[in-house]
Amino acid sequence: MSGVVTVEIAGQRYPIRSGLDPTYVGELASYVDKKMRAASDAAPTTDMLGLAILVALNLADEYFRARQHQSVADGELNERAVRLEQLVDQILSDSGALSAGGSRL
Repeated sequence: MSGVVTVEIAGQRYPIRSGLDPTYVGELASYVDKKMRAASDAAPTTDMLGLAILVALNLADEYFRARQHQSVADGELNERAVRLEQLVDQILSDSGALSAGGSRL
């Protein structure tokens, strides 16, 4: 289901057609507006297009860093899962050897 949500970014109102939850779209717009204001404070003479480019680069950087962080975290979890699997295999192997050969002390 698609609807139109009107948001305000950098003093401009934009109708956004989206199937996303309107509250979520508002949160996204608020985040972009905050970034636009921060960019404007840092470079007050830059035109709106220049500010939008700076914000887009900043958001792309945030996304790339988050993606890289997630990739590292996923890799660490995968390594831990492999180590746990090896440990379980070793325990099961030792347990099978104990059952077949009697108990060890």
